[in-house]
Amino acid sequence: RRVVPELSADKGSEAAWAIMTTDLVRKETAMELELSGGTVRVGAMAKGSGMIHPNMATMLAYITTDAKVEASVLQDMLKKSTDKSFNMMTVDGDTSTNDSLFLLANGASGVAVETEEDKAAFAALLDDICMDMARRIASDGEGATHLMVVEAYGLPTEKDAKLVARSIAGSTLFKAALFGKDANWGRIMAGADVDPTKADCILKSAAGEVVVMENGFGTDFSEELAKKVLTEHDVTVIVNFHSGDGEAKAFGCDLTYDYVKINGDYRS
Repeated sequence: RRVVPELSADKGSEAAWAIMTTDLVRKETAMELELSGGTVRVGAMAKGSGMIHPNMATMLAYITTDAKVEASVLQDMLKKSTDKSFNMMTVDGDTSTNDSLFLLANGASGVAVETEEDKAAFAALLDDICMDMARRIASDGEGATHLMVVEAYGLPTEKDAKLVARSIAGSTLFKAALFGKDANWGRIMAGADVDPTKADCILKSAAGEVVVMENGFGTDFSEELAKKVLTEHDVTVIVNFHSGDGEAKAFGCDLTYDYVKINGDYRS
């Protein structure tokens, strides 16, 4: 009785706020796309901060569009987008049972997504939105001070690359090293769980980039530069194993004292 009278098309931000739990920021976005039959709109909101390690996690995500699309087409697009985004993020390696990810289309625009070109364009936009939401969730991990993006290249298959990227992003040792601004390439390689004898590793942020490992050996890198790179909020870890064409990207965050405090103080 209290909620229904407040429903309104211009209160999406309030809905994004209402689903937050330990989140510190709202996660929402909206985009327009010009298709052959006209303009369609896609909006999204999500929540998630702890117990994040799909499949599955304590995450809620809602994506809506006024495009006219067949449910089976949407399902296929969403599965592919999810495998590259929400299923490639981790905060703490723990999962839950109440995850929900919805993609709803009401067709209100009257613009149908039917041609192969329109389907490709819509799928690309959906990829962008899901990747954006996944980054925001990882960035807002409980107690986090860094967003970690891991880019893995040169693996035999995409599946191998996904496993490597997620394992590095989820490594407790490296997450702690990132919090301490320690360019410890050994912890990165330990998380990779593959043969590192031909691997390169680069740490990159808005402050620059530093090669910490090359051809399987640590380099004589500048500790001062490395610390500057790791002081930025967004840090990218690039690893290349030169063993194939498989590549993938994962999203994570550092492990901080505040994560322990948040979860140590929590009572159900």
